[in-house]
Amino acid sequence: MPRNNGLSPLERRAAMSLSGIFALRMLGLFLVLPVFSLYAKGLEGATPATIGFALGAYGLTQALLQVAFGMASDRFGRKPVITLGLILFATGSFMCAQADSINAMIVGRMVQGSGAIAAVITAMMADLTREEHRTKAMAMLGGSIALSFAFSVVAGPIIGARWGVDVIFEIVGTLATLSILFLWVVVPNPPQVKHHRDMELTPADLAGILANPDLRRLNLGAFVLHMALTAVFVSVPVLLAQSIDHAQLWKVYLPVILVSFAIMVPSTILAEVKGWIVQVMRLGIALVAVSAVTFLLADDSVVGVIAGLTAFFIGFNMLEPVLPSLLTKFAPAGARGTASGVFSTCQFMGPFVGGAVGGWLMGISHAALFGFVLVAALVWLAVAWGMRAPIPYRQVVVPLTGAVLDAGRLTAALTALAGVGEVRVFAAEREAHVRFVSKQVEVDAIFEAVRRVEADAAT
Repeated sequence: MPRNNGLSPLERRAAMSLSGIFALRMLGLFLVLPVFSLYAKGLEGATPATIGFALGAYGLTQALLQVAFGMASDRFGRKPVITLGLILFATGSFMCAQADSINAMIVGRMVQGSGAIAAVITAMMADLTREEHRTKAMAMLGGSIALSFAFSVVAGPIIGARWGVDVIFEIVGTLATLSILFLWVVVPNPPQVKHHRDMELTPADLAGILANPDLRRLNLGAFVLHMALTAVFVSVPVLLAQSIDHAQLWKVYLPVILVSFAIMVPSTILAEVKGWIVQVMRLGIALVAVSAVTFLLADDSVVGVIAGLTAFFIGFNMLEPVLPSLLTKFAPAGARGTASGVFSTCQFMGPFVGGAVGGWLMGISHAALFGFVLVAALVWLAVAWGMRAPIPYRQVVVPLTGAVLDAGRLTAALTALAGVGEVRVFAAEREAHVRFVSKQVEVDAIFEAVRRVEADAAT
């Protein structure tokens, strides 16, 4: 019997509410990006190096604590741990709003980042959605991040110029506080809390993930892309403010974001539908390198800086959906959560290094900072060039409900299906993790094969 192909009302409420909480948290981090380096210059003890460090400081605590938060949520429950994360995020936001020195700002930013709940929210999403619909729910989560970023880059300069950057921190702190009430009143309670291998890091799988050359390339990419993003925002607002009033900066960012999003749509279609995903990735990396060259040649010309910013955001928005998609295609069956955990850690370390190193280099010159971005992009391009085109695998987790488990027979039955590439059966978790090509085999066929084997084993 075909399974229901739509999200249930409970799943839809879970996906929308958790995406809202995640988007709010990202909003608080993104809103300050385009204005922080301008605002922080007025803080006591501020230097280019300390401003950059403060901008990227949240990434350090995010990277260090996200695994610990995920493991804690398996033991103590999702909502209590998310609540703790939101309290830390709100506390850090209010600390930033009150900071009158760069050192106080650094501490506040690190407290903000210590609310490392990204992995916990995705785990709770897995608790509340059926496996066959989890991709749709995660797509909503990803879409909320993209919208938060686009809104923040435009709204940040407007709010900062009119009311001050301290008000931005106060707004996000207040919204984070209200999100705690939203979490307990609106977000459904999971029927059970369990460790999801497809969504969470599993220590036993870590060595294999770290040894995988394709995943190492993607981890480097996540690190360099977000390092470059933060480094660019250390310098570009300062360069633009030399010719454009702070209150008018949104008029630069808005068309740049619109152009980059307009190009992201066809590039994603080429990557996912036409199968040109590696070529799109290479082009995106090349555009990041081209943007750095453009910044270097701009010589403080506002037209040149805007051209460089446009090239950067086109490359960034081409790469942002492609890298996680490649991760899904290359991650081994049963280890997707571990692969994502390592990828996210590298992604969070990128802003910290981009801010800290970028700020230090800007103290030398803007050219030194953009030279650093150029070298990093070229190294990434050289490393990524050898990546093979992936088989377009998807992954599905099939719960095993039969009383008798014949893992060998089950594996043989699934691998006999055309389009199935890898099967791992986890007896303790009562799950089969399957990598498959959706154009060759439907998910329903995989579930039906499992149920046939279970029925035969029971007789």
